[in-house]
Amino acid sequence: MIAAGEVVQRPASVVKELMENAVDAGATDIKVAVTDAGRTLIQVIDNGSGMSPDDAVLCFERHATSKLASAEDLHNILTFGFRGEALASIAAVAEVTLRTRTAEEESGVEVQMAASENKGTREISCPIGTNIAVRNLFYNIPARRKFLKSDNVELRHIVEEFQRVALTRPDIGFTLTHNGRDIHVVKPVKSFKFRIQDLLGPAIVGDVVDIEADTTIVTLRGYAGRPESARKTLGNQFFFVNGRYFRSPYLHKAVMKAYENLIPDGTTPSYFLYLDVDPSTIDVNIHPTKAEIKFEEEQPLFQTVFAAVKEAMGRNGIAGNIDFDNPEAREMPVIGTRFEEYTPSSIPTVGLDPDYDPFQQMPGQAGHDGFSAGHDGYAPAHDGGSITPDVPGESAGTYSRYIDRSENYGALFENRTLPTSQILVVQGKYVLMQSATGIMAVNVHRAKERLFFDRALKALTQEAHVTQQALFPVTVTVGVEGRLTLDTHAETLKKLGFDIAPFGPDSVVVNGVPEGYSAEPGKAEAMVGDLLLILSDDGSSLPGVMEQALAGKFALLGAASGDKLTSPLEAQRLVDALLQSDNPEFTPSGKKIISIIGVEEIEKRFQ
Repeated sequence: MIAAGEVVQRPASVVKELMENAVDAGATDIKVAVTDAGRTLIQVIDNGSGMSPDDAVLCFERHATSKLASAEDLHNILTFGFRGEALASIAAVAEVTLRTRTAEEESGVEVQMAASENKGTREISCPIGTNIAVRNLFYNIPARRKFLKSDNVELRHIVEEFQRVALTRPDIGFTLTHNGRDIHVVKPVKSFKFRIQDLLGPAIVGDVVDIEADTTIVTLRGYAGRPESARKTLGNQFFFVNGRYFRSPYLHKAVMKAYENLIPDGTTPSYFLYLDVDPSTIDVNIHPTKAEIKFEEEQPLFQTVFAAVKEAMGRNGIAGNIDFDNPEAREMPVIGTRFEEYTPSSIPTVGLDPDYDPFQQMPGQAGHDGFSAGHDGYAPAHDGGSITPDVPGESAGTYSRYIDRSENYGALFENRTLPTSQILVVQGKYVLMQSATGIMAVNVHRAKERLFFDRALKALTQEAHVTQQALFPVTVTVGVEGRLTLDTHAETLKKLGFDIAPFGPDSVVVNGVPEGYSAEPGKAEAMVGDLLLILSDDGSSLPGVMEQALAGKFALLGAASGDKLTSPLEAQRLVDALLQSDNPEFTPSGKKIISIIGVEEIEKRFQ
């Protein structure tokens, strides 16, 4: 009736389906073990209700399900799975071993499947629950297996699916291991906030506010990040409906609308929104992997989400709202006829010295204006005479000539061969200098982008970049998925000059950055976030084109990461480096870097 389709796209698809079946079986402890990012083994063990011997064989048949009793149940779905094609699809592309036992049975059953064929069924001894082992995924479809991504990429997708299921049921314990190493071990907890903390870290929980809304259409609970914690990278944005994760660009717009004028453009806050609606008002079968939901009434839901997030921001003093109904608010006094009660008991008087002359010579000073004659240095004095050190051969009040502030000591350390006096830096954004036909203006940001592009492209295609070591290494929490992304591209980052080392399962240490980047603690976190945004694209292209695109992204990051241009000496060095580039006039995207303002154009300004 619903034309179920293929669901096994990658190892993460298998993990998702098997975990959801375990949750539906009433398990309180679910263990997921993968080997070689799921290529060799995906094993899910639960302590749920298990299956009878007959059901254990029947579950591998196409369209078989134990979760629906009639066709009408399709309109009242409260379980994760329902279509029944998951195990059949998995058994068609892998070798599957199922061991299961119910509480009523004294012994269990083992079923072995391969390429949709039953290879054998036997009675065994096993604990209550289900143990499914999926080996050699896509072994009979070499083309599908060939186009799987690297282990780190596939493992990142597995972690994503694991987290999405684990976030829906804080009352269940979950464990995820890869090649024998624990990635996530979460115990049952009392609230969603504790589960978020266990999976994503305490820093996420510390930056969220509670959201609540009850309407006739939806009951909304959840958390939204504070504006200052918004990041450029997409991540930690979750929608759940009736305990099921789903994606919704439409509702995402409702959340972003609530953050208008609170976060910078291009950034996204974290949010975890749990919606409970009447199951008959939604359709969960519009997507092959049930990742999208069709709501019967989307517009009221949009307004509810927007209002709930906006109200949460205001309630926590983020949106600047004024609560006039707060009973604890301080009352403003009403000043009427009893004005004297609110005035000070006495008004301070101001004393004036009408004979004071600031230009009058003080006793013990050498000059009439408080400065030693013929010198620029100040000779401090008071009513008792000048206070000077005991310098042989000098009278009191003349020590100031040893401190001649007219000398420009900073000039001793400048490169006098550079004509910095002819260079003007305008607000750190533009460099102005004289040219043969007028004034040459250089856009600082675009000039840096061109230089960083040339360096990055050279590092990616020819030789490694030079790394400048950080004075103090900076530890950055990036999450398990971020760690896997950085590990995947570790060689590329090293060639570009980044010295980023792993530190635990969800953190990295920034030991060094390429020349021109900043390794300060605040900027290092933002830089790593931008790196994750750049590296998160899994798409590949032709050799040469890929390096050009990657170098362009790193050029934008480097131009935004460096310190602001302040001195003419720095401006001179920037212009010299720019003029040595193969294409100093345009950025990699074709924007103009240098503009010549001719004498004729300047003269027109004065006509």
